[in-house]
Amino acid sequence: MSTFRADLHIHSCLSPCGELSASPRAIARSARERGLHLIALTDHNSARNAPAFAAACRSEGLAAVFGIEITTREEVHALTLFPTVKTALEAGDEAYERLESEPFDPGFFGDQVWVDENEEIEGMLDKLCILCATDLSLDDLGPWCRSRGGILIPAHIDRPAFGVLGQLGFLPEGPFEAVECTEPLSEDLTDPWPVIASSDAHRPEDIGCRCLEFEAPEADFEALVMALESGKTRALYGNK
Repeated sequence: MSTFRADLHIHSCLSPCGELSASPRAIARSARERGLHLIALTDHNSARNAPAFAAACRSEGLAAVFGIEITTREEVHALTLFPTVKTALEAGDEAYERLESEPFDPGFFGDQVWVDENEEIEGMLDKLCILCATDLSLDDLGPWCRSRGGILIPAHIDRPAFGVLGQLGFLPEGPFEAVECTEPLSEDLTDPWPVIASSDAHRPEDIGCRCLEFEAPEADFEALVMALESGKTRALYGNK
């Protein structure tokens, strides 16, 4: 068994809140420099940058997980993580189609672009991917995610905006694979779920500021899931 570090919540230039400097290549390079072994790309309600992210992680020798930060009908943010690019793209395109959003003004909100592995822009999303919700409920997301071989982790549950505790006032029964916190919380609030910490980085220099340490034979999606199931994880806050 070895100890690995993962950051499971990172935004790229596809998220309007993410900086244009946050290309998949820049994300992977920054993650490697910060000593991470496994990272997940989790843009808002789309996974269009997953192919470029996969190529960037291969180049930097990192394990990649492909995700989406979905906004539920209750306006809760939830991380849905998948083992393959294909699955993430299909899930992301469905989430985007189910996004109840009007066309947006990139001059006000910022661009939502996906790129190729050479950082050339390939396209731009038309719907605003933040501040708008899909028609999927948090209860829907568990089976929706598992039917695709993925896992579900409610994001930053302790934040007033878009965190499940702030939106609903309580943590539902799940099922989840873990919950994400931005700072240590009482186990009374998080039980029975494992707790992860991740950066929610919107620019490359913030990657790894919070992360998850896990014990496993290797760093990949399956090993991460097993570590969460067996409790062989530790949330690290303020990692440098």
